[in-house]
Amino acid sequence: MIRYFTAGESHGPALSAIIEGMPAGVAVSREEIDLQLRRRQQGYGRGGRMKIEQDSAEVLSGIRFGKTIGSPIALVIRNRDWENWTDRMAQFESHEATTEKITIPRPGHADLAGRLKYGFNDIRPVIDRSSARETAARVAAGSLARTFLRQLGIEIGSRVASIGSAEDTGSEGPLRSLLEHGAEALSEAADRSEVRMIGEAAGIEAMASIDRAKEQGDTLGGVIEIFITGVPVGLGSYVQHDRRLDSQLAAAVMAVQAIKGVEIGPAFDNARKPGSEVHDAFTLMKGEGVRRPTNRSGGLEGSMSSGEVIHIRAAMKPISSLQSPLQSFDLETLEPVLSRFERSDTCAVPAAGVVAEAVVAPVIANALLEKLGGDNMDEIRERLERYREAVRSAFTG
Repeated sequence: MIRYFTAGESHGPALSAIIEGMPAGVAVSREEIDLQLRRRQQGYGRGGRMKIEQDSAEVLSGIRFGKTIGSPIALVIRNRDWENWTDRMAQFESHEATTEKITIPRPGHADLAGRLKYGFNDIRPVIDRSSARETAARVAAGSLARTFLRQLGIEIGSRVASIGSAEDTGSEGPLRSLLEHGAEALSEAADRSEVRMIGEAAGIEAMASIDRAKEQGDTLGGVIEIFITGVPVGLGSYVQHDRRLDSQLAAAVMAVQAIKGVEIGPAFDNARKPGSEVHDAFTLMKGEGVRRPTNRSGGLEGSMSSGEVIHIRAAMKPISSLQSPLQSFDLETLEPVLSRFERSDTCAVPAAGVVAEAVVAPVIANALLEKLGGDNMDEIRERLERYREAVRSAFTG
């Protein structure tokens, strides 16, 4: 099974990731990893850090001649901004006496709880590891799993549904059309917008909202939607809580910084309706198998994939670091003061969709490997085709 770990601080020398459990024989390229890293850096409302970094992954192990070899894959992403932080984030040489301590926590951030939890006298270590800069390593790690899935006909994509009060409400038709060509077609269309919205008018409104928030020293959150196409029926399981595919997907997305809510399909809207308007009816088509006129379940039933498009919605809160500060206090003096500002974005919702694509990829890959087994690409591909044929035969005779 695929698992990964990341290491590194936002202003340290580098971020790194170790990915274990990737099957052998998966064709990968440096260009694909770097493409996903560039996508993560884009988006209207990003801050100055994105003008400094030009993220690219250095592969240290686990790949030979452009294919995985079944051993752990090690990746490194250098932080170009490190040259400005060598004293403040030095690993061994002590500059504590000349480095200003950060003692004023930002509301909504990890600052206060992290300092108390780990016993620091300075919030800087909390800021640097809790920073969303860490997601660059997760995007690099997830790009390998999504490459594996793509070669098996499974694609992952996303779009921004709303930023602040600007909602992309008129794009249901284009959205369905794009998904018929696979989830990556949706992402390619979304990437043509600076806010990753499909509707042009909604995108213009969203950018205007970001501009207003920036002028006011404020920040904006929003809602992203992740879609996964080509997933065969029956991945995941209802027999134990930790094998439920919906909970695994929700946990992966919720673990992205600033994501505070996750739903499968239009779950919260469904909760206000009777069951007759929520569940997806079956239609058995001769020679074609089971069809459903709707996908209100978001592609998951009984915590397993239904064979329909998997649809996940996630709510991202506004970023916590505000240029117009909220009330806080100084941990040294316990006197009330205004919160401090740490260089940040006005809006990172477009980037959050790219990160969400990356983190769900290992979840789907593991559900597939749990179902099929296999240590190399050829046997996994053969087993998947046999399974898909068995599913087709069950309804077509």
